[in-house]
Amino acid sequence: MNIEITLAQSVTEAVKALYGADFDTTKIQLQKTRKEFEGDFTLVVFPFLAISKKRPEETAQEIGEYLKNSLPIISSFNVVKGFLNLVIAPSYWVELLKHIDATDKWGTTPVTEDSPLVMVEYSSPNTNKPLHLGHIRNNLLGYALSNIIAANGNKVVKTNIVNDRGIHICKSMLAWQKWGNGETPASSGKKGDHLIGDYYVAFDKHYKAELSELIEKGMSKEEAEAASPLMAEAREMLVKWEAGDKEVRALWEQMNGWVYEGFDETYKRLGVDFDKIYYESDTYLVGKETVLGGLDKGIFYRRPDESVWADLTGDGLDEKLLLRSDGTSVYMTQDIGTAQLRFRDYPIDKMVYVVGNEQNYHFQVLSLLLDKLGFSWGKGLVHFSYGMVELPEGKMKSREGTVVDADDLMDEMINTARETSEELGGKLNDLSAEEKAEINRIIGLGALKYFMLKVDARRNMLFNPKESIDFNGNTGPFIQYTYARTRSIGRKAAEAGTKTEFTTPESISEKECNIIRMLNEFPAVVRQAGTDYSPSGIANYAYELAREYNQFYHDFTILREENEETKAFRLLLTDNVGKVIKTAMNLLGIEVPERM
Repeated sequence: MNIEITLAQSVTEAVKALYGADFDTTKIQLQKTRKEFEGDFTLVVFPFLAISKKRPEETAQEIGEYLKNSLPIISSFNVVKGFLNLVIAPSYWVELLKHIDATDKWGTTPVTEDSPLVMVEYSSPNTNKPLHLGHIRNNLLGYALSNIIAANGNKVVKTNIVNDRGIHICKSMLAWQKWGNGETPASSGKKGDHLIGDYYVAFDKHYKAELSELIEKGMSKEEAEAASPLMAEAREMLVKWEAGDKEVRALWEQMNGWVYEGFDETYKRLGVDFDKIYYESDTYLVGKETVLGGLDKGIFYRRPDESVWADLTGDGLDEKLLLRSDGTSVYMTQDIGTAQLRFRDYPIDKMVYVVGNEQNYHFQVLSLLLDKLGFSWGKGLVHFSYGMVELPEGKMKSREGTVVDADDLMDEMINTARETSEELGGKLNDLSAEEKAEINRIIGLGALKYFMLKVDARRNMLFNPKESIDFNGNTGPFIQYTYARTRSIGRKAAEAGTKTEFTTPESISEKECNIIRMLNEFPAVVRQAGTDYSPSGIANYAYELAREYNQFYHDFTILREENEETKAFRLLLTDNVGKVIKTAMNLLGIEVPERM
């Protein structure tokens, strides 16, 4: 029941009948009619003037009369210069609503055996500290994007690359060895990632104190950094790790294990997951092998100091270091190794990396290198580049221990939801403590997720917890409340035994037609969000639909409507608004409560 296709085909027939000429249906320009004019769809007439040999108004009038006489779904039309505004009959919108109601998973495209496979990488944490506010935006964008890509008929593999090796990991390990006194998550009552993060901060505190002492003795900052005994110990530990030292490796595995347990708890609470997790400790050697293979094939070259480089000047970029003179790898090498493993594991058609915009150049280079190495999807890889997120208090600084912790932020959002619910008059008073807690969790996390996702991902953003949980603005709780309202109306109608079957009502309002139009647009919104890699498109659609429905709810009666046909129609409309809101919010990874 695609009305745009029907209209386009009928316009082609009209041009053939009126002017004896064929016209390419794909070149017909149909738009939603602007709000200041009467109509549902507007046909741009100018492309037909060379065929009609008539003025725009006359051509539009003739095509309009033909369409009205040949298409029952068109009730009237009007002409504004070279634009033909078509008014669709209310009966069409009613039938369309029934079609939407009967269509399972309206708005989404099913996955088939032949569907392309898209891999989406997100999260990418370091194992020396907990997940923070920046990780929250990354995870929410990655998870929502995965859902949207899947809703467009693609197979999706959600993947994570954990940065579990390197000097930063050794800093936490060394600090724990020196000052931990055998402390564990069990003995301290702390989540494992929080515990390790504390030792990363402790290392930095002692390191800075050490530098201050050396500088006071007359060294420059650079000399002090080079002479730091603490940093020398951390580097020595890294050398031992690289050499496979049993004690260092055992400590590394133990502490990383604590971190992974903490990460898993945070991921579960945030509502995100992964199909496959890769670890840098497994991929960096594969990357080195792949680079050396590229060297043998003449794709890369070696400098006199034994370092390996890629010359990308012919591609408009610069030369890129891939292996240092001592043979150790850089981040680019590790990314190449991870890509190699993924390509072995999955028949990837497209690879999407969800990484902040400070890495834009890195992914330009990676795309070229993977293409040169023969990965079919290398040139077409997508860097889903997003802006940074801050709180009103200012930027995050992990090394000073002032990082905005993901777990703390989720706690704050749930507490704010509870306080806000209580301020609104205790609508949940008849529920048990467990039920209240669950609804407040859904509202709090919904507020957090929606606020993060409604903003164009490419923009930097300021996250304001108080603003995000407003029940009246462009927020998650407003949309969640609208969904809960549709469910409440449905429950009350069922309890009253209200009939739900109906024939077309004698008349339906412009507001009701407009809501059905919006429901009909949902598949196109999902397609566009998939094409643009834009969760914000889904978020803002959900808000506009919720706002439109709430205006209808306040202007029209539903349960108290005396005309049974009209009441049944409005109940069906309400139910499908709820259905589409739930689908849209679920694509964003946001739960909707059955009551609020």
